[in-house]
Amino acid sequence: MLERFPPAEAVALAALAESHGFRGVMATDHFQPWVPAQGESSFVWSVLAAIGERTTGDLGPGVTTPTFRMHPAVVAQASATLGALYPGRHWLGIGSGEALNEHVVGKYWPEAPERINRMFEAVDVIRKLFAGSIAGRDVRHSGPHFRLESTRLWTMPPVAPEILVAASGPVTARRAGRSVDGFITIGGPTDRLAPLLQRFAEGAREVGRDARAMPKVVQLHLSWAATDEEAMRNALVEWPNGGMRFPRSDIRSPYEFDQLARTVRPEDFAGRMVVSADPGVHRADIQRHLDLGFTRIYLHNVGRNQAEFLEVFGRDVLPGLRA
Repeated sequence: MLERFPPAEAVALAALAESHGFRGVMATDHFQPWVPAQGESSFVWSVLAAIGERTTGDLGPGVTTPTFRMHPAVVAQASATLGALYPGRHWLGIGSGEALNEHVVGKYWPEAPERINRMFEAVDVIRKLFAGSIAGRDVRHSGPHFRLESTRLWTMPPVAPEILVAASGPVTARRAGRSVDGFITIGGPTDRLAPLLQRFAEGAREVGRDARAMPKVVQLHLSWAATDEEAMRNALVEWPNGGMRFPRSDIRSPYEFDQLARTVRPEDFAGRMVVSADPGVHRADIQRHLDLGFTRIYLHNVGRNQAEFLEVFGRDVLPGLRA
């Protein structure tokens, strides 16, 4: 969570995580933190490049928005460069964006359906650039939201990075199954996640693909600490947005989020994020997501106690998980 840790510390923690048995990194692409107390928001592409030098696992932005702050061509170039630096390790996570990060460039902030359409058109632009650049030819694009003059990516890995789309609803999940390599969502109740996996598989079948062989990624927020009281305090202070039971995509300022965070109560995390000092409780929740069919799980412990978390989970949680 680059909105919570300075870039050098984030890089060091990624290396520490790998030493405890973790095998990959998902880094957030934020222009602002959720709340002012989080205090950071570094540029994801710079940090991922530094993490790549200190680790050996997979790495990707989870997720970036190639529709407002950055044109899809710029995101494609950033992704291709990271793929060239670290062959076979980088994947590209794409989302439809939140006003908190995207409104800063002063553009009109549209409703969710338009944001999703813009996202999938951006995916088309990026895929064209990847395919054309690997083939050594220029491409162009003219669509409802984006134009691309005749060009190519002059730095391109031999194999294009996988493209994963963030999906929180069944329509987007099905569309992702038809058009990209995999999908990303956040952890939650089984009755919300199972339909997403089903719709993604349906979309994949519609174009002759097998969803079982495609990446299905979940970002799992959690709060672990030495005591239950400390775990809950970390959740309330460090990650109150995890307990906000309302849409957040249209909120524009960390200070607005800060006001809303004051309404969050301990019971608001129930069913949304495990808050516990018991590693076994966390292991069971991670296993539940694996059993649903997710192929990769990225863990985000919301406290500042990262070194202790990595040691405990590397020793007491990861070895007990069944793929």
